[in-house]
Amino acid sequence: MAATTAVSFTLSKLLKSSTPKPLSLLSPKKSNLFTSSSHFSALPLKFKQPLHPLHSLKHSTISRISATISVGDKLPNSTLSYFDSSDELKTLLISDLTNGKKVVLLAVPGAFTPTCSQKHLPGFVEKSKELKSKGVDTIACISVNDAFVMKSWKENLGINDEVMMLSDGNLEFTKAIGCELDLSDKPVGLGIRSRRYSMLVEDGVVKILNLEEGGAFNVSSAEDILKAL
Repeated sequence: MAATTAVSFTLSKLLKSSTPKPLSLLSPKKSNLFTSSSHFSALPLKFKQPLHPLHSLKHSTISRISATISVGDKLPNSTLSYFDSSDELKTLLISDLTNGKKVVLLAVPGAFTPTCSQKHLPGFVEKSKELKSKGVDTIACISVNDAFVMKSWKENLGINDEVMMLSDGNLEFTKAIGCELDLSDKPVGLGIRSRRYSMLVEDGVVKILNLEEGGAFNVSSAEDILKAL
């Protein structure tokens, strides 16, 4: 009886010891790769920062509005034409207009066009007294139209001496400051015009430049100039 019991116990022990134990990846006896802090911190589980941060990518997709002229530059001494109060056709150099003076210049894509006639130019006529009370000597509107068209537009809007109407019919000034606007693809035949802008010039030097994207009207109003003065 004792021999039988010993044999049974030995056989039971052998069977138990031969039973394979389930492997556990978390078992420190099998591997400390996942349980050791020193090994875990060395694993390349963190995402690397992109070479180009998101904000840089965002900025690279935004087109910047630019021109040849910028704040701090002296205006080129181009020639413009206009009709004076005696109805005489005259020419005027930019230097004669701006030297020793504080001048506000606004440019429009075209005389008689809707935004120019209804908002942009009328705004400077309405605010002319406020602008001049802040030291502005002259307000002048420039457009790539001939002087006869500019004269007719002035009469049509009932403008007196609030704003000078200057013609840049040959694009001399507009090209010199890099503000051409190509509208030749439009069916109305506008051709090459000027981008819309407003600027404050002191003694021939640009102090404020509010340049629009094409013919948009967002930042070049008389109110925008007044806020900056």
